Amino acid sequence: MASTLQRRALLTAGLGGAAAASLAAPAIAEGAPELRWRLASAYPKALDILFGATESLARLVAEATDGRFQIKPLAVGEAVGAEGMIDAVAAGTVEMGHGPATLATQKDPTFALATALPFGLNARGQNAWWHAGGAADLFAEVFAKQGLASLPGGNTGAQMGGWFRREIKSAADLQGLKIRIAGLGAQVLAKFGALPQATPGPEIYGALESRAIDAAEWIGPYDDEKLGLQKVAPIYHYPGFWEGGAMLHFWLNAEKWKALPRTYRTVLQSAAAQVSAEVQARYDARNPGALRRLVAGGAQLRPFPQDLMEAALKQANEVYGEIAGKNPDFKRIYEAMKTFRNEEYLWFQVAEYTYDNFMIRARARG
Repeated sequence: MASTLQRRALLTAGLGGAAAASLAAPAIAEGAPELRWRLASAYPKALDILFGATESLARLVAEATDGRFQIKPLAVGEAVGAEGMIDAVAAGTVEMGHGPATLATQKDPTFALATALPFGLNARGQNAWWHAGGAADLFAEVFAKQGLASLPGGNTGAQMGGWFRREIKSAADLQGLKIRIAGLGAQVLAKFGALPQATPGPEIYGALESRAIDAAEWIGPYDDEKLGLQKVAPIYHYPGFWEGGAMLHFWLNAEKWKALPRTYRTVLQSAAAQVSAEVQARYDARNPGALRRLVAGGAQLRPFPQDLMEAALKQANEVYGEIAGKNPDFKRIYEAMKTFRNEEYLWFQVAEYTYDNFMIRARARG
């Protein structure tokens, strides 16, 4: 295991001479204040990748500041519930939070674009848009209106479509379907007559078992496996077209963020960048084995029908048009996302898709 000095060296690498010098131990020890922050997660400790992201951030920040800047991760419910986490950060009840922007969709649907929306960007596209396509600046303005700042906090990659007690063979099968789903995905499925439910994660198994709901989307194989849903809803549909690359965020109270010494802001930014990369890497590494185990345990993989996907895309575009007609921020950022998405897929279809398609077929041939 790397020593504290080795971790600090890794964390400061690439920041440039001046920034790296500002993180040196003597500078931290001599002039920086001692701070104690709380970080409210939207996830329980059992979701080790997601809650682990907050633990990793806290460790990196403490090590880079010789313990002068301490951040205490709190699992969902310890300080605030998932639905109230972003508001709690904005109010200063806690200094930081971690979770998807979609938690604030009801407050402002523009937030959904910062994490994922149906038929939006994939994980690489979302990260590229944020870091190099101007999205960070666009959202900074929107978040500031709510008293918030944010740093990228990981990406789950494309999610699964979820667990169903019966197979969805056409759009008609969504009529009257009680499905646990949130965000703009809920609005899209509601267009088909589905009945979205706001069932908390820990309650999904019981709700499916009692038939209070007919289906539930959660995250992906590694996290879904922990819930054992294949025992009560064996049809495992894919893909989760409502979250093709779900970006998470570290939320910061805007005033607390502005008041931080520049050195601490640099440390937080660097730590968040490292954690963000690690979250997606861990999902990519662990989902394959979990998927194998789920299938061995009775899960039945089923793709959503192509005609349903086409119909859902049409309905999603209608939802976005309705929102854009009432929300200038959503319209402005959605148009920017569409332009970026079109350019990304122009590139992906030439190299990425061609390469991946070949390798997938080669794997199937053995």
